[in-house]
Order: sequence, then structure tokens, then C-alpha cells
Amino acid sequence: MSDDSLFREVDEEVRQEQFKKLWARYGNALIALVVLLILAVAGVEGWRYWQIKQSEAAGDRFFAAAELVAGDKTDEALRAFQDVTNSGFAELAKLREAALLNAEGKSDEAVAIYDKLAGDVTVDQSLRDLARVRAALVLADKAPYEEIERRVGDLAQPDSAWRHVVRELLASVQFRLKDYKGADQQVQNILGDPAAPPALRQRAQTMAQVLQPLVAGP
Repeated sequence: MSDDSLFREVDEEVRQEQFKKLWARYGNALIALVVLLILAVAGVEGWRYWQIKQSEAAGDRFFAAAELVAGDKTDEALRAFQDVTNSGFAELAKLREAALLNAEGKSDEAVAIYDKLAGDVTVDQSLRDLARVRAALVLADKAPYEEIERRVGDLAQPDSAWRHVVRELLASVQFRLKDYKGADQQVQNILGDPAAPPALRQRAQTMAQVLQPLVAGP
């Protein structure tokens, strides 16, 4: 046997002896760690699976409630929407519930739902803003302009994705209250926005023609 072979054999025996000592000392702890890692992975996968199943069930309940609306079964639909509690579909269900209540003439209850949704910081900002706009639309034919402006006035700013619908909303409220100059200003904001949708621009042009003699006065 060459010296190199002898050294390799001795080195291997030393390694095995060291491994045996380490295993005797830390083997149980290592096994426990591996088991914990396996359980953790299994737990995460199990949680993901449970979330997926919960989301699927919530989706089924939401669309079943929507079918009840299509079938003019309003009371059943309201109860069904209230049963949708899974995050994501729950917010959509609340929006549909409020819309149904408003259609039934229960505007105060509808606005209360919209306001609660708009004030929930755990809800996506786009849905919160949608709830604010929906509430303002419900109140547009009876609330003072100050309340509508307080609710959604910031959404009329040039950098807001909601500016088109909010500007038209504010203009309609001002027109109702005979604030023709204020309404005309909102209309001009719409017409001066190159991103305004064609249908909205057409309505704004019609409204501008109606407002022109009213703003000019006698």
C-alpha cells in the first residue's frame, strides 16, 4: 500500500469517527429539525389549499347570489350576499348588497354599507374609492353640494382615475342646486381633459350648451 493510499484510508477513518461522534451528540436534534421543517412546509401547503378552497366556496356563494338577483329574488339575494365573508368576494358582495338596497328605496342603508366599506383600511383602495363614489351617487339628488364635495371632491383632481365620473357628478349636483357657474366649471374641466371618454365628452358638450344661457344671465 502506498503512503498516499494509507493517508487517505486513515483520513477516511478519522472522518467516520468524527461523524459518529457528531451524530451521537446532535443526531436527535437534527432529526427533530428535519421533522419540524417537513411539518412547516406541510402546514404552509395545507394553509394555501384551505385558502384556495375557501375562496372557491366564497366565489360560488357570490355568483349564486348574483343569479338570485337576475331572478328577481331580492330578499334571498340580500341574505346570500351577507353570507359571503371571505376576503375579496366579501367586499364585492357588500357593493352588490348596497346596490340592491338602494334599488329597493333603502338609500340610507345602502349609504351606510358604502361608508363602512370606504372606511375599512384593510380593503383595497380602489374598492374603497368605488364605495365613496357609489355613496355620493346615491345622495346626489338630495344631499347638499358641500356633503357631496366632502365625500368625493378629492377624486376630481387631475391625477385621479375617478375624475371623469366625479366631475360629472359634481356638475349635476350644482345644476340641481342652480349653481350654474359651478356646474359650468366642472363641465369645462371635463371638456379640457383629453383623456375624457367620448360618451362623457358628448354629454358634457350637451350640458355646456344648456348652461351657456344660464351662466350668461339675462
